Amino acid sequence: MKKLEQLYEGKAKKVFATEDPNVVIVSYKDDATAFDGAKKGTITGKGAINNQMTNYLMQQLEKAGVPTHFVEELNERETAVKKVSIVPLEVIIRNISAGHFASNYGVKEGIVFDEPTIEFSYKNDDLHDPLINDYHAVALKLATWDEIDLIKKYAFQVNDFLKKTLAECGVTLVDFKLEFGKTADGTIVLADEISPDTCRFWDSKTGEKLDKDRFRRDLGNVEGAYQEMARRLLGK
Repeated sequence: MKKLEQLYEGKAKKVFATEDPNVVIVSYKDDATAFDGAKKGTITGKGAINNQMTNYLMQQLEKAGVPTHFVEELNERETAVKKVSIVPLEVIIRNISAGHFASNYGVKEGIVFDEPTIEFSYKNDDLHDPLINDYHAVALKLATWDEIDLIKKYAFQVNDFLKKTLAECGVTLVDFKLEFGKTADGTIVLADEISPDTCRFWDSKTGEKLDKDRFRRDLGNVEGAYQEMARRLLGK
């Protein structure tokens, strides 16, 4: 798979064209940002960990019936994926109160919900990714009702799979963000990544945070938390 010109650079990844118009190469960076880019830093080794963890989980999710953009891992930082047009919705599943949920609604962190919640944010940096509902998404033509129903179905399937898989590693899945894309033929697939950048992972026994919150909140040992997640999930 030959890497051609760079198509895009985001906060955590670069995307390159290939000789196949339906396949691109994603290259993961060690750059870290928080609070809409107001906080910047580097987490050494993060790119390699996020790439390999995402690929492992996406391959497992494919087997569990959730279609993904994964094609082939090329090296520790780069992966070939299906070229998709991203649905401009961030899909957030929450099992336990934390982060924005706790601050927005004035509740403490750590409340375990009777059942998971789902919310959408409009992917728009200029507007700071505001929360929107299904009706807003349809009105803005971000997705159709059928696409939203399918995205919700897949998101809850991902949650069920991740909760079980992580519990076996001694990790509690607090919440996480997903992105979906449409392939050239209009098929909805899971895209982006599943990693300590996009999920909240707490140690099941101690409650220690094993995710990007260590960077956001200046908790220290950020690299160690990412390495610990790689060790538990990938045996690395």
